[in-house]
Amino acid sequence: MTRSLRIAVLECDTPLPAITDRLGGYGEIFARLLNKGLKESGETTVEIQDVSKWNVVNNPVFPEVNEFDALLISGSKHDCFADDPWIVSLTEYVRGVLEEHKKPVVGICFGHQIIARALGSRVGRGDGGWEISVDEITLTDAGKELFGKDKLYLQQMHRDVVHEVPEGCVNLGYSPRCAVQGLYQPKKIWSVQAHPEFTEFIMSNVLDARHKNGVFNDEMYEDAASRAGKPHDGEFLATQIIKFIAESTA
Repeated sequence: MTRSLRIAVLECDTPLPAITDRLGGYGEIFARLLNKGLKESGETTVEIQDVSKWNVVNNPVFPEVNEFDALLISGSKHDCFADDPWIVSLTEYVRGVLEEHKKPVVGICFGHQIIARALGSRVGRGDGGWEISVDEITLTDAGKELFGKDKLYLQQMHRDVVHEVPEGCVNLGYSPRCAVQGLYQPKKIWSVQAHPEFTEFIMSNVLDARHKNGVFNDEMYEDAASRAGKPHDGEFLATQIIKFIAESTA
């Protein structure tokens, strides 16, 4: 019998206007990715009934836990370690979902960092600076076992990192600029520092905007732009998210 899944996406940012005009908000972007992941995974025990979207930045209202089967926390331009009221509320909410209600949580970039913060681990600026565009991630033994690969190639856009692996979790991978590239706890936590939802179009728009406003200098921009269209494992990770949610809700 096929089980119907309700997935709640916490939108922790709004895409640039050019991205929103073409692709919608992060809720729509992840809905498409997850549906594609379900199709490509060959998973027949579940179907996606609904992907609800909750923009929690300007209006930090969160879904009731009985309204979803799994939670996904998006990336963001905001700092995971900041004490803005909505970030503090988000952290407390995620802690409750994990510890009290025991619903599976997926974290992407900022979402990955918020999970670690909610569990009491140190997060903040990384010593390696910005990690941007398609780059290589070396998987740990746990990552190799989970993904069946030695390495992943994924779109990156961050300078904040998880400094400590939370108790009960394992680190899935590392790179020269980031020692904790993913967190995993069976049926509870699945997160990555990278952006499986980013396409070349999304990355190129973000790079252009941050180059124009001076965040990235010419050298950083040109290097990242040269890698933005390289093949990556984003759609493969979508199948892995579906697998995690299916196993966690069985």
